[in-house]
Amino acid sequence: MIQGILPARVFGEELFVDLPSAALYAAEADALGAVSDGRRMEFASVRHCARRAMAGLGLPAVPVVPSQGGAPQWPAGVVGSMTHCSGYRAAALAHRSDLHSIGIDAEPHGPLPDGVLGKVALPSERAHLRELSEGEPRVHWDKVLFTAKESTYKAWFPLTGRPLGFKDAEIILDPERGAFDVRLRKQGPFVGERELSGFSGRWTVERGLVLSVITVSTIGEFLHVERN
Repeated sequence: MIQGILPARVFGEELFVDLPSAALYAAEADALGAVSDGRRMEFASVRHCARRAMAGLGLPAVPVVPSQGGAPQWPAGVVGSMTHCSGYRAAALAHRSDLHSIGIDAEPHGPLPDGVLGKVALPSERAHLRELSEGEPRVHWDKVLFTAKESTYKAWFPLTGRPLGFKDAEIILDPERGAFDVRLRKQGPFVGERELSGFSGRWTVERGLVLSVITVSTIGEFLHVERN
């Protein structure tokens, strides 16, 4: 599922059920602390995906410990992202020489809870969702938007170290291409000497799940391009 919307040089690994045999390194277990068995298995399973992706990059398996802000700390020379929700765990990794940043997010394919859309969506986005729903009512476009916002934050934060609110980015979904554009509404990150005004990503709805991906490439692939 994930590899179908990732560039070829990004290694994505996923699980649709937790893996009871997935083990934690001591540093990971210490960072996790005392939690329920379900949370521990979820934490271990998504890191199992990350270690399989490391192997795909030709790298040894290492602990993936969250930073104080909760973002995963990757080995030197690696960029990546992880996501987990009910029925899904995934990780996507690449060499830093190929990509500057990755953001992935998955959610069950269902409507957002009451009251959430107004907190995360701009008026223009809510109008956009109404138009999309008229064309394809079987898709929960609000959840597609939400995953795109989450993947935007995950791609943004490693580049800036700064917070990004839900309404600091405007999402435009393209149902024909399974893609989306992100227009940043605050100063964007710099990649080299270029300030990014946004990102571009891809999304898919499969197996009762919504999955979105953003990659920020060193050669311009998947970077947001302003359109006349």
